[in-house]
Amino acid sequence: MKEKRKQFSNVFTYATIVVGLLVLLGSVFPDQFGETSGAIGNWITETFGWYYMTIFTLILFFCIFLGLSPIGKLKLGKPNDTPEFKTISWLTMLFSAGMGIGLVFYGSSEPISHYLAPPTAEPETKAALAEAMRSTFMHYGFHPWAVYGIVALSLAYSQFRKDEVGLISKTLRPILGDKVDGPIGNIVDVLSVFATIIGVAVSLGVGAMQINGGLNYLFGIPNNQLVQGMIIAIVTVLFLFSAWTGLSKGIQYLSNLNMILAGLLFTAVLILGPTLLILNMATSGTGDYLNTLLYNTFDVAPLNEQKHEWMQTWTIYYWGWWMSWSPFVGIFIARISRGRSIREFVFAILLVPTFVSILWFSAFGLTGVEVGQNVPQIFEMSPETQLFGIFNELPISIILSAITLLLISSFFITSADSATFVLGMQTAFGTLSPANFVKIVWGLALSAIAFVLLLAGGETGLNALQSAAIISALPFSVVVLMMTIAFYKDANRERKYLGLTITPDKKRMKEYMEKNK
Repeated sequence: MKEKRKQFSNVFTYATIVVGLLVLLGSVFPDQFGETSGAIGNWITETFGWYYMTIFTLILFFCIFLGLSPIGKLKLGKPNDTPEFKTISWLTMLFSAGMGIGLVFYGSSEPISHYLAPPTAEPETKAALAEAMRSTFMHYGFHPWAVYGIVALSLAYSQFRKDEVGLISKTLRPILGDKVDGPIGNIVDVLSVFATIIGVAVSLGVGAMQINGGLNYLFGIPNNQLVQGMIIAIVTVLFLFSAWTGLSKGIQYLSNLNMILAGLLFTAVLILGPTLLILNMATSGTGDYLNTLLYNTFDVAPLNEQKHEWMQTWTIYYWGWWMSWSPFVGIFIARISRGRSIREFVFAILLVPTFVSILWFSAFGLTGVEVGQNVPQIFEMSPETQLFGIFNELPISIILSAITLLLISSFFITSADSATFVLGMQTAFGTLSPANFVKIVWGLALSAIAFVLLLAGGETGLNALQSAAIISALPFSVVVLMMTIAFYKDANRERKYLGLTITPDKKRMKEYMEKNK
């Protein structure tokens, strides 16, 4: 009996109570749950939109500063540690961990939506298309990866260099001291667990919607909450089986399969779509994105009603989603980044995924817009069926749709399986081998929350998902700010101790020159 108690911490108990109450309320009162979460989400976006924009921007600038400063010379690990994974494998895992389902779901639908209802331009014009690509690049570019990066940096530095347990709360020891081992630490870990559950549940809900949309378009299977619930149930059985048996190699194979399928899909769309336009707009759009980055990163459009409403639906929702996704992604990225220098880590995580996202959205977005201009019905489709409608107008449409369904399902399973491990780790004292019981509980909780959010979202489905992401991100953003301060305090102290500077130490340089004459 004593041994069983050690399998999970107080965080597990508190977090399961909170999640259980949410599932109960959402199941019994789905309409009221949806209305309440929507109202809270709207209030947060109206009241704290400026805060979300500011915190993401500050974190981005801080990451750039770290990469350029002497702190960048420090390792995420002991001085003699070497990277566990080859650079190519590491970069691939960085990207696959951070996006996944979102890329497939929004690959065409987001640029199309911005083209039809742009932030400031006239709809369905060349200016609207330019705005559509620039806005999409920003949502999947530097900002989300900076937040992922700072969470991962704090965890990796704390765990591998300072020998702390791999919990979010332990990264705050430089500013909270031993308080992280008590109730305050429990509160921080409960917040991180809650944010993780909501962030991953949003992705699972989006994935279920798109799988259902594809089955509806291809085979006429009804597109409704019952079918989406069945999809979630089937996938839940698959990833719970994997979590129970510990098929780490199977998940590794699935992760590699994800990248192969995504690469095949991207190559096919690039060739079958408007290839020259895709390449030109990817180049031009990148320049436009970089040129307007500073302005758009702070702009909350207080005097532009059109853009202000657009931002509540898109940018603020994304910032909430990415913030709530950051504990899960941060823990995963920290785990695979041992032995890397901070400078190498920062520039890799900012540049590589952003570059890949630009190519992906250029290919799928521009292909979607061009097909929609010729087949207007595409523009009227729901986001979850839009991609399959676009493929229907291209050669080898059945193959493309089949690959897409397989890719979403694979992302679904790997994300959920990885999330059960991360949640188990966060609620079992940071152990790298959480008990199966703990993983099963969190796997069921993830699926239950995803289905409840779909129920509460009504016909559109996305409403409650968006609200949940925005709500869960607000309290956890405070934790991320504290992690940023704690990491800098600790790393800068070590930089001073080691005498790391931008310019060489003149005294040491003179001694070195005399020694090596």
